[in-house]
Amino acid sequence: MIRLKPSWEHGPVVNETDTDAQLTVLAVDDEKPALDELAFLLRAEDSVAHVHTASDATTALRILRGGSIDAVFLDINMPGLDGLELAGILSNFATPPPVVFVTAHDDRAVDAFDLGAVDYLLKPLREERLAQAVQRIVGLAGRTKSEKPEAASTDEVIPVELGGVTTLVQRSSVEWVEADGDYARLHTAGKSHLVRIPISTLESRWADAGFLRVHRSYLVSLALVTGIRTVGSGLVVCLRPHGDKPPVELPVSRRHTRELKDRLVRAPKQSWLSR
Repeated sequence: MIRLKPSWEHGPVVNETDTDAQLTVLAVDDEKPALDELAFLLRAEDSVAHVHTASDATTALRILRGGSIDAVFLDINMPGLDGLELAGILSNFATPPPVVFVTAHDDRAVDAFDLGAVDYLLKPLREERLAQAVQRIVGLAGRTKSEKPEAASTDEVIPVELGGVTTLVQRSSVEWVEADGDYARLHTAGKSHLVRIPISTLESRWADAGFLRVHRSYLVSLALVTGIRTVGSGLVVCLRPHGDKPPVELPVSRRHTRELKDRLVRAPKQSWLSR
């Protein structure tokens, strides 16, 4: 159980006697009805102990600098500093609080991902989606100090836009990534999703989650590698197939061969070498 944080003068304190309550959160929205609804729904969550509110970025920053906040639930379109700009400022904190965007606009999901958002909720809010976001925050807050912050103990969510609809793709469902110009195509079981993120960004961001660059055009999940084999004068890496589908084989460039072999050798339980 995480120690409850003390309250201060900004905003109401709720659920003080709830032994399951853990989180101190800040809700930020310039529209009072939307802010009231968000605060009400957050207070209904068993994992939330304290809810503080702010109607603009300036007030939000004052609250954040006045005490510990476990997470910020943040609208995007606000006067003055908007939500994305405020999240950019928070990312420079020594210990940035996790941010969940709550917005009526589904066209800013990729920008939110670039800022490291934990989740992206669309208005009107659905209680079950808010509950999922809160549980992600609980998972982050529950890490012990001995865990590396960059360790992949919490699955990352990638917002993908298609036809005006935002789909949330879990990083753990991604098998391999293909470069597509300045974009990247995420391949999951039987599907692919185009995101406006360079493959080099995903390479560095997902390195600690078990992803490795094997070619200038390909990034793979090492957990799914079943073998490497020689084809002509080069190598290909084989990924575990789904159902009756043939295994995926991707080229391995010379400059990435040594690191791929070294990483696979360090995983003794995995029988990776096929001939």
